[in-house]
Amino acid sequence: MNNLIPRLYLMAALLVVGLLTGDLLGKNKGTEFSGSPEYSVSPSPAESNEGATVGGDTVQSPMPVYSDWRTFTKRDGLPSDKAQCVRVDGDRVWVGTDAGLALFENGHWQTYTVADGLAHPVVLSIDVSPVTGDVWIATMGGLNRWSAGRFDTFNQFNSGLANDVVYGVACDEHYVWAATASGASRFNTYTGQWDIFSQRNAPMHEPWAYSVSANDGMAYIAVWGGGVVEYNTRTERWRDYRDPDKEMEIDLFPNDGLVHDVTASVSYEDGILWVGTYFGLNRYDGSRWWGYFDDDSGLASNFINFVKARGSEVWICTDKGLNSFDGKTWVAYRKTPDNNGGEILISDGSTVVNKSTYPTTIAHNFVLGVDFQGDTLWVATAKGVSRGVVQRESIMKSP
Repeated sequence: MNNLIPRLYLMAALLVVGLLTGDLLGKNKGTEFSGSPEYSVSPSPAESNEGATVGGDTVQSPMPVYSDWRTFTKRDGLPSDKAQCVRVDGDRVWVGTDAGLALFENGHWQTYTVADGLAHPVVLSIDVSPVTGDVWIATMGGLNRWSAGRFDTFNQFNSGLANDVVYGVACDEHYVWAATASGASRFNTYTGQWDIFSQRNAPMHEPWAYSVSANDGMAYIAVWGGGVVEYNTRTERWRDYRDPDKEMEIDLFPNDGLVHDVTASVSYEDGILWVGTYFGLNRYDGSRWWGYFDDDSGLASNFINFVKARGSEVWICTDKGLNSFDGKTWVAYRKTPDNNGGEILISDGSTVVNKSTYPTTIAHNFVLGVDFQGDTLWVATAKGVSRGVVQRESIMKSP
């Protein structure tokens, strides 16, 4: 095994330690974008006009923009300010933290810990079964199912879970997929059968499955240091995607495939695969790849923690803010360097066409998760969970 593998494991170990201890919280300096502002987004009625330029001809906003942010922390009922993930479940919102699970319902927070049946206090991923409505919770000590008000725990001793360290969970039809430190597991909720996928029976160049996305009979697994593997549940065939140039530091040939083999998150919807790495972002439509970087696009940072597709859009959680992107327009949300409010930047690539400041914003620039509840956006960060509301106002062209 070459010298790359130990370095990847070391990087991964340092990342986990940093997330759990907060050591990475000091790495969130604002990202600078080139270009001069031409457009501004008018604030919602709940927002102050300070820092926002309005006037001139009205044009329709190409992307939804969120404002009027509110942040929830331990003081509001969360078990910890370090939110690892967030998942909307109808009128309910689930949040995984490094000290337990939280549920927001009817305007109030309820917490669950190991004493309530949670497998481990560190919750890394949450998904909801579209068939049964059960909530599946990935933790550092096993996989939980929350159903009918109780927790069931699945681990290596009582199930076909490949490893008790579960980084990601995804539900598709009657299957539940789990990305673990020793490969991926799939649970058939109809039959109770488990399947384990690793280097032995799948094209995984590493056992470390870091994220999984399952939709429309397709499953995509981000394998740390091993790119992405694809599984077609109908044909039961595998395919792997790797960085073609195999360079650690740079992407030699643009849009030739994965920008890097160190993949952290995948999201598949409407036939589009989005891949977040620690070195940039990818989009794949089944025949063509696109790569995006913070120096040639509106991407806030190449260090991507999580991606979430919604229709033709993707939301990107980075260590320097939150992005949305529809293939043409970028929107970036971040706290200002002085932590006095936030900025919204709208870009058509490397050029900013809008830069507006607002008194409220996401809780922290180290963003780890995002989900949608109608016109409301929920964001998990290293300093709490933030909730923003979509602006119905238009973009205003400056005179």
